[in-house]
Amino acid sequence: MEVTPASHQDEDACVICLSSVTERAITVPCNHYTFDFICLVSWLQERSTCPLCKSQVTAVQYDWVSVSDFKTYAIKRTHQHEASTQGGFRHSRHELPRQARIYRRPCEQPQPDIAILKRRHAYHNKLYSLHVGSNPFSGYQDVSPQMFASSAELQSRAKTWIRRELRVFTFLSTDPGDTPYNGATTSSNAEFLLSYIVAILKKVDMKASNGHAEELLQEFIGRENARLFLHELNAWLRSPYSKLREWDRNVQYEEELLARFDERVQP
Repeated sequence: MEVTPASHQDEDACVICLSSVTERAITVPCNHYTFDFICLVSWLQERSTCPLCKSQVTAVQYDWVSVSDFKTYAIKRTHQHEASTQGGFRHSRHELPRQARIYRRPCEQPQPDIAILKRRHAYHNKLYSLHVGSNPFSGYQDVSPQMFASSAELQSRAKTWIRRELRVFTFLSTDPGDTPYNGATTSSNAEFLLSYIVAILKKVDMKASNGHAEELLQEFIGRENARLFLHELNAWLRSPYSKLREWDRNVQYEEELLARFDERVQP
């Protein structure tokens, strides 16, 4: 009988963390299902075997909508344990099937997306947005994992920001040697990371001093990038803005470094 999340509603404890399953994941081909998505993927970052039967896991099924509507992430591990780097950003040790990637090679070089260039500038210079206090005047409010897990609006806002932010990391959507301006988020690598990060936010405090959230992301984008990514994501979720251009216009950084960026992009 085919295993589906709906067929095991009573068995909802993750065998890895022993907490309730918030987003079920299923191992392929052994079809074990008692895993939370974030726990299983974290496990597979270290070893490619099922936690229960120790058989090789070739894929993870997740983001279930129905029996026939779910996402599949193929597990392929390189022979080397050290991740390679390109352009200052760290590659994932997971390697996606080449046929899953979509390549766009326009005849003319596309115009740069200024918003993406600005975000890359922030990572290159390790710019952290300035903190804004939580109060009725600023409209900022602190966000906990419990608030995030119970709020469809916060999850939607997070996905909007994450989709754009992942375009900063060109290796998520291109081959080594390809350096497009806009880094389109059409690759399944970026789509997997989107779901993975949302799952993290439901269970892990981005601001926790133990750095657990950073550890979960560092295998994909590196520790320093993960720290900045989570800082900026938290600033966006705390803000009262509903559109990225409003946040871009109002978020504040060190004036000297921003001025240096503005000078670089002047025609």
